[in-house]
Amino acid sequence: MTLPDISTLTPLPVLIPMLAAAVTLVGGRKPRFQRAVTMLALVLGLIVSCALLYLADRDGISALQVGGWDSPIGITLVVDRLSAIMLVVSYIVLLAVMGFAVGQGIHDGTERQPVSIFLPTYLALTAGISNAFLAGDLFNLYVGFEVLLAASFVLLTLGASADRVRAGVSYVMVSMVSSLIFLVGIAFAYGATGTLNLAQMALRLDDIPTGTRTAIFGVLLVAFGIKAAVFPLSTWLPDSYPTAPAPVTAVFAGLLTKVGVYAIIRAHSLLFPNGELDNVLMVCGLLTMVVGILGAIAQSDIKRLLSFTLVSHIGYMVFGIALSTEQGLSGAIFYVAHHILVQTTLFLVVGLIERQAGSSSLRRLGGLAAASPVLAIVFLVPALNLGGIPPFSGFIGKIALLQAGAAHPSVLSWVLVAGGTVTSLLTLYVVARVWTKAFWRARADAPEGDLADVSPSALIDESEEDIAFDDRADVGKMPMLMLVPTIALVAVGIALTVFAGQIIDITDRAAVDLQDRSIYIDAVLGPGHGETPTAAGGGR
Repeated sequence: MTLPDISTLTPLPVLIPMLAAAVTLVGGRKPRFQRAVTMLALVLGLIVSCALLYLADRDGISALQVGGWDSPIGITLVVDRLSAIMLVVSYIVLLAVMGFAVGQGIHDGTERQPVSIFLPTYLALTAGISNAFLAGDLFNLYVGFEVLLAASFVLLTLGASADRVRAGVSYVMVSMVSSLIFLVGIAFAYGATGTLNLAQMALRLDDIPTGTRTAIFGVLLVAFGIKAAVFPLSTWLPDSYPTAPAPVTAVFAGLLTKVGVYAIIRAHSLLFPNGELDNVLMVCGLLTMVVGILGAIAQSDIKRLLSFTLVSHIGYMVFGIALSTEQGLSGAIFYVAHHILVQTTLFLVVGLIERQAGSSSLRRLGGLAAASPVLAIVFLVPALNLGGIPPFSGFIGKIALLQAGAAHPSVLSWVLVAGGTVTSLLTLYVVARVWTKAFWRARADAPEGDLADVSPSALIDESEEDIAFDDRADVGKMPMLMLVPTIALVAVGIALTVFAGQIIDITDRAAVDLQDRSIYIDAVLGPGHGETPTAAGGGR
C-alpha cells in the first residue's frame, strides 16, 4: 500500500477535527451520533499523524503553502520530525481521554454536563493543538493558541459550578495576558524583520542587533513560559486544573502545557539559536523543578499534588532546551512525549479513584489496593514511571537529560544535574506517599476516612458531615469504558519504554534537524531563496 503524498496529509490533523466539530454541533440532539463522529475523527487524526511521522522521518521536512500563496506571504504548514511526534502523542492522548469521557457517562439532558457542547469544543481544542504544532509563521501559531484558549475556557467551566467558573476566569485572565504579550512579541518581531514567516524571520534576525534580538526573544519567552507553566509564571496552574472534570483535567495537564514547551523549542532553535538567554532558561528550569516538587510535597489532594509535579517536570524540558545541544534537545523531546502520556494517565487514574472511593483527598483515602487491585496496578505503573524508576521511560528520559547536562561545559549545567537528581528523588517520595496513604493503609486510619464518599454536587447545598455513602450511587463503580482507556495509556507508556531505543533514534534525528536551521529554511523558502543563515544557526 502506497501512502498519499505528505503535502496531501499535512492539513488533515487540523481539518478533520474542525469539520467533525461542525458536524457534531449540528447533531447536538443525537449524543450517540456525536460520540461516533468524535471518535472517528480522533482515530482518523491519529492514523494521519502516524503517517506524517513515518513520512517526515523517511523523507525529511515538508512545507505546504496553503491557498496557493507562496511563502513567505501565505500561510505555511510545516511537518518535521518534532511536529509529527507531537501530533502522534497528542492524538493518542486525546483519543484515550475521549474514550474515558464517554465511559464516565456524560450525556445530554443533565444540567451540569452539557455534552452537546463538550464534544464540539473538544474537537475544536484538538484542531487548535494540531494547528499550533504545524504552524510555519508566528501569527498562525498565535491563532492556534487562541483556539486553545476559547475551547479550554468552555471545557474548564463545564458544569458551571462556582469553583469551576472561578478557576475558569482565573485561567482565562492569565491566558489573555499571555496572548497580549505574545501579540506584543509578534509586533516587535514583525517591526524588526518585516515578516512573520518563521523561516524568513530566522534569516533576518541574524542581521538584527543583539540587544534587539534578545529583547524580542525575552518577550516571546514570557508569553510561551506562561502557557508552559515555567516558574515564576506557573502559579496559576495548580488552582485552575484540579476543579475541572477528570477528562478535561487530564488533557489540560498532560497536553496543553506542552504546546507552550513546543513553542519554546521552536523559537529557541530556529529564531534565536545564539544562546543569549540560555543561562536564564537554565535558572528558570532549575527553579521550576525544585519549587514545583516542593509544592507537591505540601499537598494533601492528589489532583493538586499532580498539578505541582506537572509544573516541576516542565523544568526538565526547559533544562534540555537551554543546553542548546543535540543531546539536550533529543532528551527534551523524548521527555515531552513521556510526560504527556504519564501525566495524562495519572490524572485519569485520579478520576477512577474518585469513582472508586468518592474523593481525591489523601486525608480521606485508604485501602484502595485491597478494594481494587486493578486500580492499584493502574496507578502504580505510571507513578513509578513519573518517579523515574528503571527501566521505565521516565528513567530513560531523565538519564538522557542528565547525561546531556554533564557533557555541557558550564557549572550551571552541573547545578541543574544535581537539581534534576534531587527532584527525581522527591518525585518518587511524593508518589510513594500517595501509594502509602491512598492504597496501602487501612481506610479506617485515614483522618477523614468517614467523609470520603461525598457527592461533589451535594456539597453545593449541604455540609460534608451531612452526606452519607448512599448519596453517591457511583462510588465503588468503575465503568469499563473509563478503565480500558486508562489501561491503554498505561500500555502506551510501557511501549515507550520497550521501544525507547527506536524512539530516541527519531528524537536524535529531530534534534539534528532543529540544530541545523538551513534544513527548515530550505524546506519552506526553497533552496534558491537567496539568503543564507549565518553560522550561528547550526554549530553550537
